[in-house]
Amino acid sequence: MLTKSKEQLLQSLIQDASRQELIWMSGYLSGLLASSAESKSLPQTSSNVANVKLTIIYGTETGNAKSLSVKLAAIAKKQGIKVKLESAEQYKTNTLSKEENLLIVISTQGDGEPPIAAKKFYDFLHHESSSLNNLKYAVIALGDSSYPLFCKAGEDVDIQLEKLGARRFAQVIKCDTDFEQPAAQWFENAIQNIGQSSAASAIQPKATAPAQKHTKKIYQGIVSSIINLNDTGSSKETYHIEIDADEEIHYLPGDSIGIIPRNPAHAVEEIIQLMNAKADDIIEYKGNEITLSDLLSSKLNIAYLPERIVKKYAELTDQQIPDTKISLNDLLKIYPIPENFSIEDLIKILEPITPRLYSVSSSPSGHGNTSVHITVSKNKFKVNDSFKYGLCSKYLSDFSINQELEFYVHPNNAFRLPDENKDVIMIGPGTGIAPFRSFLFERDSNGAAGRNWLFFGEQHLSTDFLYQTEIQALLETGVLTKFNGAFSRDTEEKIYVQHRMEQNAKELISWIDNGAHIYICGAKEPMSVDVENTLKKIIATEKNFDDLQASNYIDELKEKGRLIKDVY
Repeated sequence: MLTKSKEQLLQSLIQDASRQELIWMSGYLSGLLASSAESKSLPQTSSNVANVKLTIIYGTETGNAKSLSVKLAAIAKKQGIKVKLESAEQYKTNTLSKEENLLIVISTQGDGEPPIAAKKFYDFLHHESSSLNNLKYAVIALGDSSYPLFCKAGEDVDIQLEKLGARRFAQVIKCDTDFEQPAAQWFENAIQNIGQSSAASAIQPKATAPAQKHTKKIYQGIVSSIINLNDTGSSKETYHIEIDADEEIHYLPGDSIGIIPRNPAHAVEEIIQLMNAKADDIIEYKGNEITLSDLLSSKLNIAYLPERIVKKYAELTDQQIPDTKISLNDLLKIYPIPENFSIEDLIKILEPITPRLYSVSSSPSGHGNTSVHITVSKNKFKVNDSFKYGLCSKYLSDFSINQELEFYVHPNNAFRLPDENKDVIMIGPGTGIAPFRSFLFERDSNGAAGRNWLFFGEQHLSTDFLYQTEIQALLETGVLTKFNGAFSRDTEEKIYVQHRMEQNAKELISWIDNGAHIYICGAKEPMSVDVENTLKKIIATEKNFDDLQASNYIDELKEKGRLIKDVY
């Protein structure tokens, strides 16, 4: 009810009001009521988390964990949380016991291992003995569900912190390659638990359910072109492969595609014989029926069994087998299957074939978004005086035109081109040139104003200069501002890309001072290590810095996203 004075005021407003004015007033009052109801129903999050302290530590290989951590820190700050953001590589582990709330964002690499930059922190947790009873924590584990040990590093960190007495403010979340949205949603719920457990210790934080693995978009394509980029006389085989699809492929320069190779037919046939089985035997696998031949050809890893699988086989067959990596063929030859042994039991311990990732070397703007290109080096090595080949590189190099191929896009949001007016320095020996071909064609297609400088290295100029004709054309048109090649076997003293960097030290510093972004792609060791050390040496010399100042400068470039690596 209104007071008499307010009722009189209302009557005076509506007495001479037109129909349109009455409608407007009605809507205005409805809006006020809705706004009032909404404000009462909204949780008062900021009062719960105001002045809460949160440390976010990220362990990253490609930069995804870092980019996600930066976004989560921004979300937390908007809620009034005081955030400290640090990389696992630089975090001072002796301060861990002093933390109140801790969020760890960590990816998984290789065979369930932490990123190299997070190895020190990871090992510290596994060797630490002091109690962390005062610590509240949560873990975001990043990974690729195509791999058997999906998010293993994150799971290990979560378990180890619990063993040390720390308490979760949210359950670990395992995120697949499309991690950004589920991780952000999880975090917005999880930080309310921080506030509750900080504001009222009697309130038990509710567990946040882990996100489900997300189904990747699988593309069906055909190989429309396959060209050996090495000339006659080269000791290498590097293939440019173009894959066409019937639909748009959603990728960006810097991304990779994942390909699951098939096992060689001769190896599959041999294993079936060693099993005393038949190729058309029907096996139940993940709820479906499949022939033994198809299962071994397209689903299961038989090439290099990790030690954990060899150990399981030893237990199943009651045999003494040393810890080693070995192919299933050799394992069955040396340690045969006992009589009355169930083939299904063996199948159960084998792991899926892991996908191989190849940097995209095409540009969606320059080459069309129904085609994707990759650059594949055929991996050849010697074992016991006989040559062996990498499973996927051999599989791809043997492809024929119009042969069908399945693949998926593996996004790498941390390896992206900068604004179009920014300069770019690209350092990519060997197949490390792949993403930079994508960068250059993308910048050319979009008319980017920034300058482009490429460092490329291989063994011989005459036989190993990958994409030579294209690079020369890009130089002539001005898309490629500067090119430096290093062909190590053409000179008595081997010359690598880091030597070309030293020869152009002053100009390199000039570009960096002008805001250039530096990208490194290719072999992790020793190339990327040598290149980064050379860059630090150049910075120290040209800027008259001591070693610590030069290291800090490198760290600053990384933190600002101006020094980025995609190495393997």
